[in-house]
Amino acid sequence: MPEQLIIQFFFEDVRIGWFCHETTEKWLTDVIRREGMEEGNIAVIFCDDRYLLEINKKHLNHDTLTDVIAFDYKDDFEGISGDVFISYNRVKENAVEYKSTEKKELYRVILHGILHLAGYQDKEESDKKIMRRKEDEYLTLLNM
Repeated sequence: MPEQLIIQFFFEDVRIGWFCHETTEKWLTDVIRREGMEEGNIAVIFCDDRYLLEINKKHLNHDTLTDVIAFDYKDDFEGISGDVFISYNRVKENAVEYKSTEKKELYRVILHGILHLAGYQDKEESDKKIMRRKEDEYLTLLNM
């Protein structure tokens, strides 16, 4: 069982020059603590559409593009553990579609994956509203 919260960031064939590991790690740690979780290992993997599509096909049997996929590896402890894969292509397109900034959309998508690892779902409309409210709340911690 992990004794601390470890958050790591990986980049698969994408480059995000403005991304700050330290700021993001501190913010996510704060979010996770506010959710009442304390320990675990999280990997956030930034990739392109092709990379995430292959994961979507192989592990979820979905042949569609998506912005985020989270795999929960939590065992029998109260922590949080898993991988969050993010398509940077989708983030950039979402930012345009939703009239947001690329930075804000990236942090929203990271947070969306983390909230899935924390146990939130978004299949039902009521669950989507809860998740969106949590995203809006936690994004304010970044002062963007």
